[in-house]
Amino acid sequence: MGDLWLLLLLPLSLAALHGVKGCLECDPKFIEDIRTMLTNLVPSEVPGRNQLLERQFKETIHLSSKVSHGNKMLRVLAVQKVVKLRTWLKNEFYRLGNETWKGVFIFQGKLLEIRQKLESKVKETLMAFSEVVVTEGPVLDCWTCLRITTRCFRGEYCREEDPRKAEQREITLFLVLLAEAGILASAVLLFYMCVSHRRKMQTIRKTLKKYLEKKLEELVGSADEEERKDSGPRK
Repeated sequence: MGDLWLLLLLPLSLAALHGVKGCLECDPKFIEDIRTMLTNLVPSEVPGRNQLLERQFKETIHLSSKVSHGNKMLRVLAVQKVVKLRTWLKNEFYRLGNETWKGVFIFQGKLLEIRQKLESKVKETLMAFSEVVVTEGPVLDCWTCLRITTRCFRGEYCREEDPRKAEQREITLFLVLLAEAGILASAVLLFYMCVSHRRKMQTIRKTLKKYLEKKLEELVGSADEEERKDSGPRK
């Protein structure tokens, strides 16, 4: 029963986490580049190298998500500015890679310094862009990684939309996501029931087969015994 609840709750958790991203996380190529660059920064003989790299990678990449999700006014950013932030981070890693390796603690301290600078840059860039009403070029929605082509943002950005309409739209979106999660949970439950039923039927078939084999052996044994009795010496 516990496994069933786990299967039901997993799709809901995935639905809740869907779309939780940041401005730096929307480009898979950039993410792989950062992972590769970090890997090249740490010598292979360093103890606990894999755990160190994975921790530093997550803290660096998810930093923009922490900044942009703190305030919905910091949700969007011009694609050109996103590219500049990514280029700056790569340049910092290139610079760090040209320095002499001085140990894990020094390395972690320098990465922390880079992350602090990056967080400040991301926050300043998002705050500055939140004051922009009319834009030129595509804009990135950092929460969903979708590109916006409109030159003017509605609602809180253009001060034109009724807040109640915006709230209704958010409620509608929430209900759609909730419905999708319900459908997915129902599909998982149906799949679980089908698998469970199939296993039960297989068990029943195996039990029935063993029972029939046993009965057949008993009948054959009885027939053999009667045949021996009939073929015995006659007086």
